[in-house]
Amino acid sequence: MGTQIQDLRLSEEDFRGERFKDHKKDLKGNNDLLVLTQPKCIYEIHRNYLLAGADFVETNTFSGTTIAQADYAAEAIVYELNKVAAEIARDACSDVLKETPDRPRFVCGAIGPTNRTCSISPSVDNPSFRNVTFDELVEAYTEQVRGLLDGGSDVLLVETIFDTLNAKAALFAIDTLFDEGIYERVPLFVSGTIVDQSGRTLSGQTGEAFITSVAHTEPLAIGLNCALGADQMRPFIQSMSNFTSSKVICYPNAGLPNTFGEYDESPETMAANVSGFAREGLVNILGGCCGTTPAHIKAIYEACKDFEPRVPGPDVRSKKLVLSGLEPLIYDDSSNFLNIGERCNVAGSRKFARHIINDQYEEALAIAREQVENGGQVIDINMDEGMLDGVAAMTKFLNLISTEPDVAKVPIMVDSSNFAVVEAGLKCVQGKCIVNSISLKEGEEDFLKKARLIKRYGAAMVVMAFDEEGQAVDRHEKFRICERSYRLLVDKVGFNPNDIIFDPNILTICTGMEEHNNYGVEFIEATHDIKTKLPGAKISGGVSNLSFSFRGKENVRQAMHSVFL
Repeated sequence: MGTQIQDLRLSEEDFRGERFKDHKKDLKGNNDLLVLTQPKCIYEIHRNYLLAGADFVETNTFSGTTIAQADYAAEAIVYELNKVAAEIARDACSDVLKETPDRPRFVCGAIGPTNRTCSISPSVDNPSFRNVTFDELVEAYTEQVRGLLDGGSDVLLVETIFDTLNAKAALFAIDTLFDEGIYERVPLFVSGTIVDQSGRTLSGQTGEAFITSVAHTEPLAIGLNCALGADQMRPFIQSMSNFTSSKVICYPNAGLPNTFGEYDESPETMAANVSGFAREGLVNILGGCCGTTPAHIKAIYEACKDFEPRVPGPDVRSKKLVLSGLEPLIYDDSSNFLNIGERCNVAGSRKFARHIINDQYEEALAIAREQVENGGQVIDINMDEGMLDGVAAMTKFLNLISTEPDVAKVPIMVDSSNFAVVEAGLKCVQGKCIVNSISLKEGEEDFLKKARLIKRYGAAMVVMAFDEEGQAVDRHEKFRICERSYRLLVDKVGFNPNDIIFDPNILTICTGMEEHNNYGVEFIEATHDIKTKLPGAKISGGVSNLSFSFRGKENVRQAMHSVFL
């Protein structure tokens, strides 16, 4: 679309049209606005791509959010802009369908990344600062998606994702709208952008970590677009194709830009390059991004029309717990214990708490870095301290972690007894986290509400063996509560069983009270029941609780822990 609009060589007056002739800011370059001021031009561009062989056309809404339109002081027209854009694309599809009734055509509601990033600070001097929040992105994307759906989009396409946290905000907004029941669900396409040969997005994730972060939305298709030509994109689309059970979408640029920012790759060359993707069964949907003209699409269509589409493989998440930071972490039956670094916990580490309370965040960050260097596979973050604003502390610390690749490469466990703090953490992390924890302590309604939100954020969760009657202490009560929780999560929320981690409570033995002596055995037997009767569920436990009666006698405690494990 952008390539064709540039070829029109439109003036400032063309962009303004009659409606915006007195607008206070320059409007040239605001391509999305053309659906209101030059709708016939946009219609013809759609039509030309469809006649060239396209099955899908994107709405002209790449910058169709209040955040992006603020550059042009055009925030007030965002809903209308998106609705009209979808209607124009819908008209083009309907008209071409009349000419070629054997081929249905579809409108993709295009949702771009905005011009801000939720995972990266715009200030070198203040790495924890963000110029946009998750909530602001959700609000902006909600308005855009409403317009796209009201205009008749068949598919929602969250595209050119250089920061996965921005995309998670868009997907959060979409899922919320669908869950409210106002709109019927439509398929989702999700397309990331690998910025260079490092194989990572601008915010640092690998392709596999990116997939893991957004897979909870069950996209019909996931893949890559923009930044690279087909030759450069090939190894990354191959890795992603091997990692996802969704269909794979790929629409690279027409090569790399020349010194003038233009694209020189011919239709024939581009078609030859992408046809290898189809021939080798790597993709299901092929197209083009920057520099791609209708001639390119026609050449791609002719080169690929006789190839069989990719057959998706099994879903890795169906039998494994898959988490992500900047890189994926896969945990399955062949894995040893998952090591969780717990020193970034103000309740459990006086040193960490002192640094946070004294606003020494760099020193606190060094503790996180040391844990990863020493083998921590997940880092637990807890800010539950009476002298702290937990929401602000969690937000600042996680924003800092995202600037440290050596720490951010591992998944985060967001740990708090205050769910507002948990949510604050989830809004700062682009990877797939673990929430620690929720329980049935406040009843089913509260439990289900929190579980649905955790699922919408795309996290796994720890579930404690608590219910309305209190903490479970024996084998049967532990399993009863865990089974009840499991059934609610799997049957009512639709939670992936592999993302459920039960903590059946390791309680202290040798307290002098006879009824406590069997607590270790009760945990072990409850673990056996859970693992044999609740498929996919994982087990977590605080082993140090077992020997708490012997605090100060480290040799005894270590021996007890070894026997227990």
